[in-house]
Amino acid sequence: MVCLACLLPLFLVPIVNVLPLLFYFILGKIYGLLGWEYRKPERAPPACPYKPQTQKDDQ
Repeated sequence: MVCLACLLPLFLVPIVNVLPLLFYFILGKIYGLLGWEYRKPERAPPACPYKPQTQKDDQ
């Protein structure tokens, strides 16, 4: 027997990943009804959380 709390993340992850697409789809339909053009905003590329320290050359 597997507890339901352990299975919950398996179902939540795909739902959370679809939310932005659903949001853009709904906004596109609303803008279309109003006669406007909806363009998705450009997303920033993922940044690396680790930034190596710059080495100083003291020669």
